[in-house]
Amino acid sequence: MTNPPNDTETSVEGGDRIDPVAAFGDYVRSQRKLAELSLRQLSDLTSLSNPYLSKLERGLHQPSVNAVTNIAKALGVPAETLLAKAAGLVPGFDKDKNKGERVTTEQAIKQDPALSDDQKLALLSVYRSFVDEDN
Repeated sequence: MTNPPNDTETSVEGGDRIDPVAAFGDYVRSQRKLAELSLRQLSDLTSLSNPYLSKLERGLHQPSVNAVTNIAKALGVPAETLLAKAAGLVPGFDKDKNKGERVTTEQAIKQDPALSDDQKLALLSVYRSFVDEDN
């Protein structure tokens, strides 16, 4: 018999924990891994300390708006998506939100809630191999 997951367990999906601070940390970790960045590399890109980012990913610290926007920019994730995660909201695909704005294939894959992290990595790998082949 398996026990149901609690809000202190890390989710494979990247952000499905009940606690919004912990879910935000899961999501950042997931997006960092999809971007193939180490914690140290993300620290360099955001000018946030490695220990601070580590605490965020583990759900031990609630980020400031400035930290969230820096992380979003470094990860190539829309800031509103990351801010919604930080606020405990679950962002969806709003058809009207992106009117006039082109969403890249990589952004769509990274933000698709129906895909697991492993599936996202596989799709990104295949997509990048096709794109790199053309250059």
